Amino acid sequence: MNSPIWYPYAQMKNLAAPLEVESASGVHLHLKDGRTLIDSISSWWCKIHGYNHPEITQVAKDQLDTLEHVMLGGLTHQPAQKLADKLVEITPEGLNHVFFADSGSVGVEVSLKMTLQYWINQDRPEKKKIATLTRSYHGDTLGCMSVCDPFNSMHKAFSHILMPQLFLDTPTSGFEANQIQLEKEIDELNRFIKNHHHELAGFIVEPIIQSVGNFNFYSPEYLQAIHNTCKENEVLLIFDEIATGFGRTGKWFAANHASITPDIMVLGKGLTAGYFGHSATLATSKVFEAFWGNEDKLAFMHGPTFMGNATVCAVALKGIEIFERENYLDKIAHIEDSLKSYLLDLQSDKIHSTRVLGAVGVIQVKDSHSLEGLQDFAADRGVWLRPFDHVVYTAPPYIINDESLEKIALTMREWFIK
Repeated sequence: MNSPIWYPYAQMKNLAAPLEVESASGVHLHLKDGRTLIDSISSWWCKIHGYNHPEITQVAKDQLDTLEHVMLGGLTHQPAQKLADKLVEITPEGLNHVFFADSGSVGVEVSLKMTLQYWINQDRPEKKKIATLTRSYHGDTLGCMSVCDPFNSMHKAFSHILMPQLFLDTPTSGFEANQIQLEKEIDELNRFIKNHHHELAGFIVEPIIQSVGNFNFYSPEYLQAIHNTCKENEVLLIFDEIATGFGRTGKWFAANHASITPDIMVLGKGLTAGYFGHSATLATSKVFEAFWGNEDKLAFMHGPTFMGNATVCAVALKGIEIFERENYLDKIAHIEDSLKSYLLDLQSDKIHSTRVLGAVGVIQVKDSHSLEGLQDFAADRGVWLRPFDHVVYTAPPYIINDESLEKIALTMREWFIK
C-alpha cells in the first residue's frame, strides 16, 4: 500500500487499504465509499458515548475558546482541578491523588515508576520487580512491554532487552469460577507472592477482563485474593483499568466487582469519551505520602507536556456527567442481557467458547484461521468488527440501540452458521 502513514499492528508490505472514514455520528462510521458501518468495538473501546455527542462536542468547543491548554508545571486551572476531584469521588474509596498523563501507555509507565520509587523512598531498593499475569497487555512502550505476556504477546521479540519481571499463570476458572479450580489458583497465587515478596515492588493486573489476552475473564474472588496477598506481603497493587474502567465490565470500575481499593489505578480510553488521548493514574495516600518530604530526591520527577490538558479535562467531566445522568450502568446491563441471549447459545465446531460480561461479548475460536475474512464479511453487512488472534468480540458504545446491537450479534452468529 502506497501511503506515508505507518499503520499499527500490521505488516505494511501486504496491508490492504484501510477503510476511509469521512465522518461519524452516534454508533455509525460513514465511509468514503458510501457505506455506513456500526462501530461494534467503540474504536478500541474508548467511544463509550458514541461519535460526535452534541454535549461533549460543544463543551470541547467552549473550552477551546477559553483555554485550550497550559502546562501544569507551576500553573493550574479549574478543569484539571474539577476532574481530579471527580475521579477521587467516583473511584474506589482511598484513591485520593491523581496524576494526569497523555495516553494509557504513559499512565501505566507512571504507575510502574511510581511503584518502584515508592520503595526507593522507603530505603528498600531491593524491591525492584513487577509481577503480572501471563496473557497480560499493558501497552506498547518499554516499561509497559516488560509487563506484557513475554511468551505469546506481540512484544516477545523484545524479551531479551526488557526489564526482567515475574509472571504468574493466569487464572482460567472463569468469572463464575469453579471453586475447586479457583482454590488451586489462589493457592498458587499465594505461594508465588510469598516466594518473591522480598524482591517485588508491585503486582499489576487488568482486573476481571484481560482484553488483548483473548478476553480472558476471571473471578472477583481471585481479584480479592490478589489484593489480600499483596497487602499481607508488602507488595503494591496496581489495577490497569484503561480498558475495564467506566462501565465496560458492568460496574463503574472492575475493582467494584470485588469491593476493593488497589494502591494505584490507571484510567484511560473511556475517561475522555474517545475525543482525546489522556490518562489518570490515581494513588492512595499511603503511596502519595512516600513522596512527601523536605528532600527533592523524594519528589516524583515526571511531567508529560499535555498532562491535565484543559480541553481534555472539560470533555472528561462532561462525559462523566452524562454517564451518571443517563444511568449508563442500566444501559450496560441491558447490553449484557442482549448479548447473552444472542451469543451464549452459539454452537459451531469452530468455536472454543463464548462469554459475555457487561458491554463485552466474545467468541473464542479453536483455530485463528477460521476468522480470516470475517472483517470484510461484517463490513459488507454494515458492521465494523476487527478480530484478532483467536477472538472476535464486540464492545459497543453504551448509547447503542436494540436494532444496531442485534445487527452486530446476528452478523457474528452468521459467520459461524452460514
